[in-house]
Amino acid sequence: MAKLAEEMNPEGSRYQLLLSCPSGLSPSQVSVDFSKSHDRIPHQDPGLEDSISQVWEQRSQGNSSLFNGQKFRYGGYCLDDDDGSTNEVPHVCLRLGLTDYRTFVGTNLSSLWEKFLVTSEDDSVRCRHTSSPLGNGAVIETSDKKIIVLRRSNNVGEFPGHYVFPGGHPEPTAVGIDYHQLENNVQTGEVLNKKVTQEMFDSIICEVVEETGIPASSLSSPLFIGISRRELNVRPAMFFYLKCSHHSDDIQRLYSSAEDGFESTQLHTVSLMCFK
Repeated sequence: MAKLAEEMNPEGSRYQLLLSCPSGLSPSQVSVDFSKSHDRIPHQDPGLEDSISQVWEQRSQGNSSLFNGQKFRYGGYCLDDDDGSTNEVPHVCLRLGLTDYRTFVGTNLSSLWEKFLVTSEDDSVRCRHTSSPLGNGAVIETSDKKIIVLRRSNNVGEFPGHYVFPGGHPEPTAVGIDYHQLENNVQTGEVLNKKVTQEMFDSIICEVVEETGIPASSLSSPLFIGISRRELNVRPAMFFYLKCSHHSDDIQRLYSSAEDGFESTQLHTVSLMCFK
């Protein structure tokens, strides 16, 4: 158990907590501002920009499982709990743009990642030249109060062999987004923002089902609990809390038939005490 705890927090995988919502937020308490204004800003150094395609070519040639695809880019958040009422309900608005996996590999995962950063106390300004695709992770509690963790495969692009919570990315294509459409219709924009917000919650269910084999019917509705940014490579991720109706003894059997089992090699259920 001590070895597992050590491997879950290896050198280089420390995190900065950007937002904490310990009580958990439901979909009605989370919204999205999806806009081109939250896209990555190219770096003024042409050589650094050219390195993005060079790094991608090197990484993709050595790993046939890597492929490019659109991702939501994390551009910050704002808290909107000033509704004029005495019973304030916390509300978070996520600022999201578009990026792709190629740019992620060429900026955040590049050995030159620190050169893309800007000196600033403002997190969104500091990371404005990085791809920063918004990942997601699930803290899943079993019926006997254990937490599920996975050991990543050696074939994945980021932190192979390390222990992580189940997760992945919300997908733009899941809501029909391939690129920014310049819409002057405010109503259309609001509908799209609502679809993207729902994808934040739907995607974590999909990731858990695909990576662990746990059926969606055995999972509670996810609650949004916060956003972190890895200190090494400044990669952001949003986290959710879910309850699972299965006992930890059942999870290994379900995991053996997981659709995306190739992304990990082991599943462990860990006592809650390990996280306190």
